[in-house]
Amino acid sequence: MRRAARTGRTVRRVRVLRAGGLSLRVDLRAAAVVVLLLLAALAAGVLLIGTGDFPIPAGDVLRAVAGGGNRGQQFVVRELRLPRVLVGLLVGACLGLGGAVFQAVSRNPLGSPDVLGLSQGATAGALVVIVVFSGSAAAVTLGALAGGLVTGLALHLLAWRQGVHGYRLVLVGIGVSAVVTAVDGYLVTQADFVDAARAVVWMTGSLNGRDWTQVRPLLVLCAVLVPVVLAHGPGLRMTEMGDDVSHALGVRVERTRLVLMASAVLLTSAATAAAGPVGFVALTAPQLARRLTRSPGPNLVPSLCTGAALLVTADWVSQRAFGADQLPVGVVTGVLGGVHLLRLLVTERRAGRA
Repeated sequence: MRRAARTGRTVRRVRVLRAGGLSLRVDLRAAAVVVLLLLAALAAGVLLIGTGDFPIPAGDVLRAVAGGGNRGQQFVVRELRLPRVLVGLLVGACLGLGGAVFQAVSRNPLGSPDVLGLSQGATAGALVVIVVFSGSAAAVTLGALAGGLVTGLALHLLAWRQGVHGYRLVLVGIGVSAVVTAVDGYLVTQADFVDAARAVVWMTGSLNGRDWTQVRPLLVLCAVLVPVVLAHGPGLRMTEMGDDVSHALGVRVERTRLVLMASAVLLTSAATAAAGPVGFVALTAPQLARRLTRSPGPNLVPSLCTGAALLVTADWVSQRAFGADQLPVGVVTGVLGGVHLLRLLVTERRAGRA
């Protein structure tokens, strides 16, 4: 069944799918955007796998992924380049989804893990493992998760005042981010030369050298947390109407926020552990997804897909746009995201909200 829903000046086409006693409302434009974003992300991934000193045509890339082609192509694709692309897709998806959750919870387009200090907290946890303990990749992952959780807990406690709302969360997050960034700088200055160099490279945000040891933990974490976030999506959408209305509709507001924030913190921390603090994807992806879908809701699935497409595209740009001088992907996303942040601040100021 098709229905037309009017949102402001936009008439939206929706389809209601029914199966037994269950019904699902599907926004046709948002569904089309998700499909196109997935195709764009996969196309960029195939293009990225075929890029390098040993170029491989797209058809051969697909055959090698499926187990065909010669042994040289299989080795280059499946052992060297495919893990990097998968890490990029998963990290982008985690950051896009985490950013959408925090922007919806704070009801503020600036409420992303970059601004709130969560990425910096995960970075601090990883740096402690790198600098103090000279830990392995697995230990760095655990350190980043622990650092992100501690920062998220501190943010929640400091911003709590009969609930966690709006600009209070953003302002507290900016303060937490400044403190944790100072801690990160201190840790680097206290490291010896080898550990400091390793830490600085990791802090830039890069997909270089990523292999299957980073892919598997991300896959497991996404398989657990993404369904949790999506299951709480309807409740998150209702909380945007206000706590009183949400309570009247039967939503357990604080429980929903706590579950979603904890899940978003873990997703952001895992992404930071796998690729370093890749900046501004979590800020930009939800805003871009909202513009593409023209939907006022949290846009969780479109944001996830947008983040994945953004990061693999930025990785391709980092490898090809500057000739032999490859840049870490965090530099590219930082430049693009910084421009977006300036535009967003100007928009907020003109709207009288900043």
